[in-house]
Amino acid sequence: MQTHPFGSWPTPITSELVVQGAARLGEVAVVDDGVWWAEGRASEGGRTVLVHRAADGTTTDLLPAPWNARTRVHEYGGGSWAVDGGTVFFTDFGDQRLYRVLPGGGEPEALTAAPEIPAGVRFADLTVTPGGLVLAVRETHTASGDAAEVVHEVVTVALDGTVDVLVTGPDFVSDPRLGPDGSLCWLQWQHPDMPWDAAELVVRAPDGRDTVVAGGRSGARPESVVQPVWSADGSLLFTADRTGVWALYRWRPGTGPELLLDTGSDLTGPQWVFGASRFTELPDGRLVLAVGRDGADRLAVLTADGRLREVDTPYASFGQLRADGTAVVCVAGGPTTKPVVARVDVDAGTVEELRPAPQELDPAWFSRPVHVTFPTTDDGSGVTEAHALVYPPTNPDVTAPPGELPPLVVVVHGGPTSAASPVLTLGTQYWTSRGFAVADVDYRGSTGYGRAYRDALQGRWGIADLDDVVACVRYLSSPDAPGALRVDPARAVVRGGSAGGYTTLAALTFRPGVFAAGASHYGVADLAALAADTHSFESRYLDGLIAPWPAGEAVYTERSPIHAVDRLSTPLAVFQGAEDRIVPPEQAETMVAALRDKGVPHAYLLFPGEQHGFRQAANIRAALDGELSFYAQVFGFELPAAEGITPITVR
Repeated sequence: MQTHPFGSWPTPITSELVVQGAARLGEVAVVDDGVWWAEGRASEGGRTVLVHRAADGTTTDLLPAPWNARTRVHEYGGGSWAVDGGTVFFTDFGDQRLYRVLPGGGEPEALTAAPEIPAGVRFADLTVTPGGLVLAVRETHTASGDAAEVVHEVVTVALDGTVDVLVTGPDFVSDPRLGPDGSLCWLQWQHPDMPWDAAELVVRAPDGRDTVVAGGRSGARPESVVQPVWSADGSLLFTADRTGVWALYRWRPGTGPELLLDTGSDLTGPQWVFGASRFTELPDGRLVLAVGRDGADRLAVLTADGRLREVDTPYASFGQLRADGTAVVCVAGGPTTKPVVARVDVDAGTVEELRPAPQELDPAWFSRPVHVTFPTTDDGSGVTEAHALVYPPTNPDVTAPPGELPPLVVVVHGGPTSAASPVLTLGTQYWTSRGFAVADVDYRGSTGYGRAYRDALQGRWGIADLDDVVACVRYLSSPDAPGALRVDPARAVVRGGSAGGYTTLAALTFRPGVFAAGASHYGVADLAALAADTHSFESRYLDGLIAPWPAGEAVYTERSPIHAVDRLSTPLAVFQGAEDRIVPPEQAETMVAALRDKGVPHAYLLFPGEQHGFRQAANIRAALDGELSFYAQVFGFELPAAEGITPITVR
């Protein structure tokens, strides 16, 4: 056992290993000819390919380069492909047109015409009707580029390219699904709501009558509906948060929604992307669900008489649940397991990994997260506790000098309506295996803890989230923290991307002295600029999180780090994509210029070809190693020489 200072531990978990074979697993489909899934591959510049696994276990990639099955609807995408009878339909990232590939492969054929504006007509949330039409959400942009002029509609696309509009008028639509009797359901919401604020579930009967089944703002309080799914018996399943959490309901024509299951925690999550699936129906009518509790998922079966039975699996996170006989095929992962495509037989209790994750290391290298709940400020929201998944430093070959406490990396997730996940990511183990503790904070506003917790950030973004990340540091450095999780408060750093990048910048600006350094990955520096210049989906998002725009401009100015750089004296590293439409690079460069003018130590890396989130392997590595090098220079520890990391330039 070697002895090294925290932060400098030698580790095999290098940035090269982090991106080696890394893939973002997307939607899953179970069809007659086998199982399909999507993979976004960092080794191919983030390109999304489709993978088919036949009944005999052989796998085949569809879509050779440069084809990329990825949609830009809402900019976050999802639901970019569908399979019917061996024919694959998909939206190509390059031009956003709809294509098909016939059984047996071959060159993709365009179904939709080239738009007048490059990539100006986009398709998402694809399903195929019994009549062979592609049912989809269409997003149409205008030449002005004005987010307010973007139109979202439910359409069908025929094989000859004919497009029929089924639903138009709402600001946003999603989840168009055709029922067994020909009824159509969809979700819709209006500015300034986001879908997790107030989304309506609408059903159009075969005679053309529309019925609002649930959701929206017509009741005593706003209600959000997520994931409508038609049952084989013609009823409609969905989750809604009328009880304070996203609980499961069933609706039949002529009746009101019937509550099927309320576990006291959210069964589904916020609709950032299309095509999510947290529950599915087996052929015998039983439902299989992912049930969240204490920061982790359990897989469970709901029987017709209302009994809930948990299924023992090695995983702690489940998504993309699709029925396959007495089994479900899903994307799953756990504390020592990277995301896999798995088939779980809920009766036999067997697990088969159809797309296993490469296991490069002994699990002894992996830090297991501990879910902690800690006190935070009482700001009048009624929520006075926050949560985090805390990963202690873990390295089987190294120990720290006696009496030394580890530095802490506080991770602030994006969204801000998102949540920490207990699934193994080598990006987290990159830090823990070097001697850092990592706290992935579910600050107020995060999902998984119910509506009240989610709404506690309304009007308080830039306040409640900052209080929570500061409270996390104080808790983990106090005698109240479990001994194995105690950290050195003088060596706490904060990092985050997108909305998490904003909280990072704001924490360093408005809570000076708490953190010794920080790293912003495509983070928001100027809230007013974000409100005035962002894409349609989020163009009114900040009305709820901060204040209506532009009436509340003074509040935006008050909470924007760029307007308080005189208070910023903490070293900061900034990483930005040059083609980011959600947080344009001008924001990062404005912040960097302010750091330079004030003489605050900083580093800045701009990555050409990257958008909101880094997908290219070389850039992921450069950002990760650059951030480590930045902290090494701030704290004065040596980088392991064997890795050959080029020090980032600190100005």
